[in-house]
Amino acid sequence: MKPKKNTPENGKIPQKSRLRENIEAILFAIVLALFIRTFVIQAFKIPSGSMKETLLVGDHILVNKFIYGVKLPFLQKTIIPVTEPDRGDIVVFKFPKDPKKDFIKRVVGITGDQIVIKDKKVYVNGELEEEKHIMHMDSNIFPAQYSRRDNLESVTVPPDSIFVMGDNRDNSHDGRFWGFVDLKAVKGQAFIIYWSWDKNNFGVRWGRIGHILR
Repeated sequence: MKPKKNTPENGKIPQKSRLRENIEAILFAIVLALFIRTFVIQAFKIPSGSMKETLLVGDHILVNKFIYGVKLPFLQKTIIPVTEPDRGDIVVFKFPKDPKKDFIKRVVGITGDQIVIKDKKVYVNGELEEEKHIMHMDSNIFPAQYSRRDNLESVTVPPDSIFVMGDNRDNSHDGRFWGFVDLKAVKGQAFIIYWSWDKNNFGVRWGRIGHILR
């Protein structure tokens, strides 16, 4: 008599091999991680002090990529719009002068806004901005003919663009020097610090972990 095969009819269903199950689980985890990284949340590390004191060198942040809509990878075309960056948002974007680099700055102006800087003070549409989050480390004020750092003649944010600046105003390479950011280049909004490492003191900044960014 031939041995019976394990079939649904005889009540015994063939079981997958443990190796196959492990491979399928790993592949699923990889696909899920790639999906989340591409469309939902991505982690970034802060490499410079241009956003002090809001963000410090060594801060590790999470960026909400879904909040500004679902974009097709590589093409950066929005297929499911949600909302657009607003003044005060901290955004990660592709640097206009070198798209291979990611920059993080704060949105100061949106489409149609008129931006003027007078003696380090920022005016949007003629009104002085109350920027409690910024810092100045240099008391010197440079005239507009020498630098755009402290004085910037009126500029208007073009359609589908934003104007960004770093919170560390005296030490930030931002829109004052290279212009505007196309909305297509915006990757997402930074919303939380999940880890912070102080390499100078070789220690964890425990008090910064879990800090919600505003």
